[in-house]
Amino acid sequence: MDLTHAPGKPPADLRLPYRTGRLAFLREAARTFRTTGAVAPSSGPLASRLAAPLALARAELGGPVSVLEVGAGTGPVTRTLASRLGPADRLDVVEINPRFVEVLHDALRTDPALSAASDRIRIIADSITEAGLDRRYDVIVSCLPFANFEPHDVRSILDRYLSVLEPGGHLTYFAYVGTRATRAVVADRTEAARHRASAAVLADFTARYGVSDSLVLRNLPPARVRHLRAPGPLGRTEAPAC
Repeated sequence: MDLTHAPGKPPADLRLPYRTGRLAFLREAARTFRTTGAVAPSSGPLASRLAAPLALARAELGGPVSVLEVGAGTGPVTRTLASRLGPADRLDVVEINPRFVEVLHDALRTDPALSAASDRIRIIADSITEAGLDRRYDVIVSCLPFANFEPHDVRSILDRYLSVLEPGGHLTYFAYVGTRATRAVVADRTEAARHRASAAVLADFTARYGVSDSLVLRNLPPARVRHLRAPGPLGRTEAPAC
């Protein structure tokens, strides 16, 4: 949790959501690793890199932006996004894990960054492919563990992103460094083949829409952030029929 926006050391009651959230994350990582997909919450540097397109979109539009975060977990990236929201910006947060959803709702009341922007944040407890979204987004930040998903699920999620992303809209996601080599050593043949197929779907999508990538070493484990753009100039269209 990033509390760098708060002057000095926050009092104990304001640090509680962070401790509770981290414990919740570790419990869920052990219980549901395939869908959680991480051994630790995203670091501050990773969250900042993922959130960087928010400022780009605001400058391009010259006004408020609509942001979608998918796979928020206990909210480390959500907090960074919240701290960067303008008065008229909107942030929708999609999270399917009910325990993480509970942590996020608590944080909206108790966490300094989230409570300050709670009137502009909506938590949607659903999967991204099933969620009824009533707007399009200028920025999508994906924190989903694509490497753990079946190839057809990766394709469905990416198609969903494109369907709700404004023309010219920004998409960022990250992948942990070294997972392919690790799986090649420890995974059985079927799992290794699944991982290669999922990676191929993601690589094809990134090749078509990617504009840049960067390495974040200050994360556990280190991660590579991909920045993609939807086709067309950034603009506003009608909301999707969902």
